[in-house]
Amino acid sequence: MIPAQQVVDMVLAEAARAGGVDETIVMVRDTADAALRWAGNSMTTNGESVQRSTIVISIVRSGETAKVGSLSSTDVDPAAIPALVAASQQAARSAPDARDAVPLLTGSGDPDDWDQAPAATGADAFGGVAAALSRGFEGSDKLYGFAHHIVETTYLATSTGVRRRFTQPTGSVEINAKRGEASAWAGTSTPWFVEVPVDDLLAELSMRLDWAKRTVELPAGRYETLMPPSTVADMMIYLGWTMEGRGAQEGHTALSAPGGGTRVGEKLTDLGLTLYSDPLAPGLECTPFVSVGGSSETMSVFDNGMTLDRVDWIRDGVINALAYPRAAAAEFDVPVAVPCSNLLMTGGTAELADLVAATERGLLLTTLWYIREVDPTTLLLTGLTRDGVYLVEDGEVTAAVNNFRFNESPLDLLRRATEAGIAEVTLPREWADWATRARMPSLRIPDFHMSSVSQAQ
Repeated sequence: MIPAQQVVDMVLAEAARAGGVDETIVMVRDTADAALRWAGNSMTTNGESVQRSTIVISIVRSGETAKVGSLSSTDVDPAAIPALVAASQQAARSAPDARDAVPLLTGSGDPDDWDQAPAATGADAFGGVAAALSRGFEGSDKLYGFAHHIVETTYLATSTGVRRRFTQPTGSVEINAKRGEASAWAGTSTPWFVEVPVDDLLAELSMRLDWAKRTVELPAGRYETLMPPSTVADMMIYLGWTMEGRGAQEGHTALSAPGGGTRVGEKLTDLGLTLYSDPLAPGLECTPFVSVGGSSETMSVFDNGMTLDRVDWIRDGVINALAYPRAAAAEFDVPVAVPCSNLLMTGGTAELADLVAATERGLLLTTLWYIREVDPTTLLLTGLTRDGVYLVEDGEVTAAVNNFRFNESPLDLLRRATEAGIAEVTLPREWADWATRARMPSLRIPDFHMSSVSQAQ
């Protein structure tokens, strides 16, 4: 493949030569991908791949209105560029007016890192993980799972002079351990597979399987429930995805206020929790500028290249901000707020073990599965428990219990939470394919709603 920077130059030159549009945005994403899988205490497969996607966005303006055409291609042949540009321009000319039209940002030339080659990864990234797993394979518990590493380098440029480059590493390890009919899951996120705590994950899984030596059947109902960071992340990430300002202003989301307006300013909890995104969060760094091929309620193609800042969505327990790209912010006269691809929440000072020790009788809910939205107006979600729900009695975990279907809203969980533990970097199980960068606390919920018993194993 020719260098990504050369593709950018060729696209912009071809767009200028062809004419007929007012502005052009181009993004080239070079992605290196590596995966490792194991099953039944044996490595099974591993693989590596390298791919490129090129996105061309053409803009045709008429007064205050604009039309947008966005086309993407994975063809790496430079000869395909003129056809891609022509298709993007034709799509723009035939598109309806864009609701989010604003002037593009302007730039002043190439950043210092523009000429750098894309970063790479490969199977050798898993050396430490494989060594730790090989020790685990010697035990009697059966281990299953996978490690995945994606390194994506984005080159973004506009005909108005913007140039941005960023390398985003995304890594995760997920392990299922089985002993007889008992099963437990644990996972971790890691940007570069340096010092991945596989031994700690295996020790945690072994402890959970020990808990499952005794099993107890419980009925559906409301239980005092301890949610470790992974389960909190699964619920809060969904909340983050639904915090678009326009939807709240138009009255059809859980962040809409009765009688009109939004719930910004409403207090959710006395625990003083802050939910925020921050592209510079240590260990959870992510792309610090807008780079999208299509507009959504939270991001706009017209904002491509815009620097992303920290946003406190909930601050000290109070709903503080909703997502507004520049056009929506101007329409509703509110500050611009655009999310990045991480989510963090502050917590308390207690370890999860301390929360367990302070529980007279309740459940420890280690993983969630198959989460779906039931009611967008309340953000009611349903899902299943899987691979580990445990009974806590007199400050100790005493047994595994059956699985449940649950019905809960992340907003209501924050309203009802009575205690928060230490915030830790965690991997959400349900959303790990889309969101790996999270830091969450454990939460104590006095009446978590297990709506029915599940037969899932």
